Order: sequence, then C-alpha cells, then structure tokens
Amino acid sequence: MADNQLFPVFELPEIPDDPEYDEIYRPSAYFDYETGDFLRDGANRIVTSEGREAYMQWCVKAVSTERESCLAYSDDIGTEFEELADISDTESRESYIELTITEALMVHPATEYVKDFEFSHDGDGTWVSFVVKGYPWEEEERLSIRVGGEKDGV
Repeated sequence: MADNQLFPVFELPEIPDDPEYDEIYRPSAYFDYETGDFLRDGANRIVTSEGREAYMQWCVKAVSTERESCLAYSDDIGTEFEELADISDTESRESYIELTITEALMVHPATEYVKDFEFSHDGDGTWVSFVVKGYPWEEEERLSIRVGGEKDGV
C-alpha cells in the first residue's frame, strides 16, 4: 500500500557542531591603519593576510567601524561610540566602551573572549586597550584604539 502523505518527508543533512574554521579565516587584503591604505608589495600588489593575522585585522576593523554607518555591513558589525558624547561620568563611559567593544567582537564565531580593558584619557578622547583571543590560537592579542575626540583610530 502506498504511503499517502500530504507533505513530503525527507532527511535533513547533519550539521557539524564545530564550524569549518578554514572558511572563517579566508585570506583578506591587509590594511595598514597607520597609512590609511592597503599594504602593497614592491610590485604594487595588495598584500593579503591569512589566519590569525586576518582575524586580528577583522577585530580592528570591527572595533573601528561605527555600527550601521556602512550599508555593506549588517547591523551586527561595529561599535556604538557616537553615544559616548551623552555620557559625562568617566566610570560609566569606560563601562560603555567595554560593553560595545565586547559585543562587536563576540559576533565573530571564533572569538573566545575579550577581557582586561585598560583606559587612559587625553583631552576629549579615551585610549582603550584590551585582550582578545580567537580560536584556535593559544596566544592572546592586545589591541589598542582611541575613541572619542577628533582623532579616533588605532
């Protein structure tokens, strides 16, 4: 006797628990934040970064980008430093910076943690440094960025 079902039934493929990290760390163009341009070799070709270096480049870009400022990025990418102008209390300001940086970096599936925030203030800006660790590396990386003021950046 034929199986008469109103809706078709089929087996779903098994989804692995761990993402393919080779796909997460695709080669990307190396951006030199000091010059504000892509790094080029002697033949004027753009230098690429891979693996851990590509991940660290992504971290710096994610922290340096204001959320919803670029149509090319989803609203999950970036930080919300424009809100800092409304916060005058130093402790609250530092807490807000820590929160928005942590949220921005935890979007990446390979980010294990963000911690050890340190702050220093100069005029109307704040320098913040923090530790970020990505999978599968054992080493942590300390990144620094200036937020607020006229010269935001790495």
